[in-house]
Amino acid sequence: MGGLATAAGHQDRQEPLKSYCKGLLLPGERKSIEPMAARLSPENVQAMRQSLHHLVAKAPWSDEGLLEQVRSYALPRMQKQGPVVAWIVDDTGFPKKGKHSVGVTRQYCGQVGKQENCRIAVSLSVSTWNASLPIAYQLYLPKEWAEDSERREKTEVPEEVRFQSKPEIALDQIRAAAAAQAPRGVVLADAAYGINTAFRDELTRLKLQYVVGVQSSLTVWEPGKQPLPAGPRKATGRPPRFLQRSADHQPVSVKQLAMSLRSGAFKEIAWREGTERKLRSRFAVVRIRPAHRDYERAEPYAEEWLLIEWPRSEPEPTKYWLGTLPPATPLKALVKMAKHRWIIERDYQELKQELGLGHFEGRNWRGFHHHATLCIAAYGFLVAERNRFSPSARSGHLRFAAPGPAPEFRPRGSPRSS
Repeated sequence: MGGLATAAGHQDRQEPLKSYCKGLLLPGERKSIEPMAARLSPENVQAMRQSLHHLVAKAPWSDEGLLEQVRSYALPRMQKQGPVVAWIVDDTGFPKKGKHSVGVTRQYCGQVGKQENCRIAVSLSVSTWNASLPIAYQLYLPKEWAEDSERREKTEVPEEVRFQSKPEIALDQIRAAAAAQAPRGVVLADAAYGINTAFRDELTRLKLQYVVGVQSSLTVWEPGKQPLPAGPRKATGRPPRFLQRSADHQPVSVKQLAMSLRSGAFKEIAWREGTERKLRSRFAVVRIRPAHRDYERAEPYAEEWLLIEWPRSEPEPTKYWLGTLPPATPLKALVKMAKHRWIIERDYQELKQELGLGHFEGRNWRGFHHHATLCIAAYGFLVAERNRFSPSARSGHLRFAAPGPAPEFRPRGSPRSS
């Protein structure tokens, strides 16, 4: 806590920051400011509420600086149980009513599995095989918000924040992690990011390997094939530079390629222990070249892995990944890495259910990010504590003693008894 308080800057912020993190870690169904204030200071709720509110909604401390402090504390403890193996890109949604809270609009929300009024944040996590931790976190600001000066002013969106797609936000986070020399891992992301050619190309430029989901419609060249070279030079004009295709020489979709493979190409692979049994499915892997708009290129794309999952009970393949792991990588290692993205599902579950990641009730940009940063700080402490023990250890539950709110306390807006 001392390191976090120092990273927050001004001395007046240090005690409120410690109180806020304590409030997030203590028991309680709701981790918004007022219920936490009631648990932290039952005798003086209003003063505690004002202190916590100022820290989160108004105080101009750096989210990036605090997250760097969290990483420097938790990551060495995670690495005692094994090296960093992956950087995991993901986004998470927060259902939200109304339209005045920053970033809220109708869009796809993974938490409810459909279009819903919500806001979405993009994150980057570092992961060992046993633990993971978010190290970057940013709200996705939809275009209608980014171009609405009145709403921007009301929610205090910084002037330098402009519209960025989710892959663009993720790439900024990855560049920052690379510049900070965070221990490198294989970049993992779902198909919303993996289908973006510019996203994959930038990872390659940064010398980062990846295993990313792609959609079944992605086009590739079958094993051993590639686009035709540029045509012969004509008598006049510049010599042709771009690759070509012909009527009988075209790429195929990854679904077409998967359906054309013989059944023996699919192998039964188990990748980890589930809650009741080992998780297993059928997988095939081939070396291909991506084909997206390569007729605008002078050189074909390099060969990559195409990993295909086709469960025995399904009529067609269900998932596809592109990967730039070395050509000698065994199939089981590819599957294990592709499936490792599951680990951040646990992070988000605990951040939301135990630490109140989605409980911030304010509307402004700063408050949204400050609250999330402090939730990640509290989670970083828990991750570091878990990694004091070997993965096979079974430790008891820590019981935090905390006073309850005063009997007469009622949150604002709650119905009062007669």
